[in-house]
Amino acid sequence: MPASSPQVLYTPAQRARRDATAWTLVQGVLAPVQFLIFGVSLYLVVRSLQTGEHTDWALGSVVLKTIVLYTIMVTGAIWEKVVFGQYLFAPAFFWEDVVSMGVMALHTAYVWVWWQGQWSANDQLLLALAAYMSYAVNAAQYIRKLRMARLQRQPATQPNTLPDSGAQASV
Repeated sequence: MPASSPQVLYTPAQRARRDATAWTLVQGVLAPVQFLIFGVSLYLVVRSLQTGEHTDWALGSVVLKTIVLYTIMVTGAIWEKVVFGQYLFAPAFFWEDVVSMGVMALHTAYVWVWWQGQWSANDQLLLALAAYMSYAVNAAQYIRKLRMARLQRQPATQPNTLPDSGAQASV
């Protein structure tokens, strides 16, 4: 595909499936909830690293963030199956899914380390920051795709010239 032509995220059939499935709403609710939890947890983690206070809250908040992450990943895979016919790595979201695997790996490593309790709290929080940096990159990828989908929808709402009469018509 030439660099100047925009990437089409959805065929008309995929767009119809996306708009018809309840999993789109589930993703639309879970994504901002996860981002809110991320923001609060990030604050707690950074504050704990700075002051040494409320470390248990910070450590626990990362576990909560990870539970929500797993929830959004499972429901997102179901959404991808409904819309694209495969659970992960559909061409339209291939790189987002690749980065998501890294995000999941880091969050899972955090939970394992937290569960085992053999790392210091400081080291656990530093691992959480690494997981959160990867999550921020992944969130930016998905926000970009959401913007792309909205931009692709806009031309359909602008007036078009009809070829046979030259008249304006809304599509």
